[in-house]
Amino acid sequence: MPDNHQLNSQPESPHIGIIGGGIAGSTIALRLAELGIKVTLIEKGSSLVNGPPICHLHAGGNLYREISEQQCLTLLRQSIDTLKVYKHSANIRPTVIALPQHDKSQPEDLIPRLNILQAEYQQLIEQDSSNQVLGPSDNYFRLYSKSKLIKLAKKALPLKAQNSDDWMIPVAKNLDFDTVKFPLILVQEYGLSAFRLAATTILATDKLNTCQVLTNTKAINITKTKNSWKIKTNNMNSPIIAVDYLVNACGFKTGEIDDMLMLKRHRMVEFKAAYITHWHECKGQWPEVIVHGERGTPQGMAQLTPYANGYFQLHGMTQDITLFKDGLVSTSETSAQPQLEQKFINKIDNAWQAQNVFARTKKSIEHMTQFIPKFCSAQMGGNPLFGAQQIPGNDPDLRAADVTFNDNNYARAEIVKASSALDSANLIINKLIEKGLIQLNKSDIKLQFSVTHSLTQAEVTKKALSLAKQRNYPTDLAKVTNT
Repeated sequence: MPDNHQLNSQPESPHIGIIGGGIAGSTIALRLAELGIKVTLIEKGSSLVNGPPICHLHAGGNLYREISEQQCLTLLRQSIDTLKVYKHSANIRPTVIALPQHDKSQPEDLIPRLNILQAEYQQLIEQDSSNQVLGPSDNYFRLYSKSKLIKLAKKALPLKAQNSDDWMIPVAKNLDFDTVKFPLILVQEYGLSAFRLAATTILATDKLNTCQVLTNTKAINITKTKNSWKIKTNNMNSPIIAVDYLVNACGFKTGEIDDMLMLKRHRMVEFKAAYITHWHECKGQWPEVIVHGERGTPQGMAQLTPYANGYFQLHGMTQDITLFKDGLVSTSETSAQPQLEQKFINKIDNAWQAQNVFARTKKSIEHMTQFIPKFCSAQMGGNPLFGAQQIPGNDPDLRAADVTFNDNNYARAEIVKASSALDSANLIINKLIEKGLIQLNKSDIKLQFSVTHSLTQAEVTKKALSLAKQRNYPTDLAKVTNT
């Protein structure tokens, strides 16, 4: 049965309908409902935020050396705001960035952008001290020479990492120095737990009487009347929902709603996957490790994301691992919805063949073993994390995107990264004010998340563990690390 949360909002509040309960739709619903605005969130799945794998905060876009400087600055600011809202979702550990020996670039090529990001972070802290969520600005990144790492490799592993050097010790002990260029870069780029983020949205929306959540509910048809939208659903308890403003937050299926409304829009959709491994011989607290590479080639980026108790999530930006042949598609002249091949839809809607999961996980382990030889003993640790990612426009390198509007009380949340969801919510609030649908001043629309912030780490983690189990993933992926 669909979940129906009772409404008890001010009668003068406009009714906002949001289709899609991923990170974008859920964040927009939370933001509006926390301000006392009446919201109905429609999600076809059984719970919220159950889409593509979220594992990074993306505080500065350092995983993507090919994106513009402006996108990096935008992602830094967005990530800081995201961390302030979803404070129980972060895995507080840094990220190590390395360039392989065969790469055309040099580590020094990355430093000018890091200096710009560090200066921007310092400026944001000076504007508002609460923005210091990534540690002190002078520690935003550090360089590690080969000689420094050789010395660290001789040190004992600390029980708990207390500083940058402590985080580098397991890397120094396990990295094959002959495979990478120096210096290595340690940057305060944290992890983001998809399960604790989902748990936060579920628990907070449940407490907000201005937010109605309809799960297991699909929008079948949408019609525009003079002053409202009417959403026809498959929910027997709420077959018709009338709203004053409509937000399309359907993720990679955003185009299906556009088609329903006969609206043109160019976008791309890309199917990706990450793989869960368990390294029994893992010792010490690991940072994330990124080894850059040319996307789509056999030398694509290798990405090692740590979780609790020796579990790691792996990306390999090759067509044998994270990327897929024909996995990136664009819109056609006749539809705003890019059409993925049926084999990808089957993976999303049903399940992977066990043989295919094992083969790709094995390749992801081999890809990382090039740089960390002892990782060869890692084994498949669970089902892959996968999904399709929408990219508005025609630039496959776009990472910082938010929302687009139509004049007829309709908005599309078109985020690529989770940290952009809050910007989408704020832009929608500004649009509602502009249209006179809500009456709020600047002090009213500051980042006020009193209900969300009332949640404790313990209750969020408890719910996250339950979600991981329900979704058939190791519960260690939901646990808080670095505690």
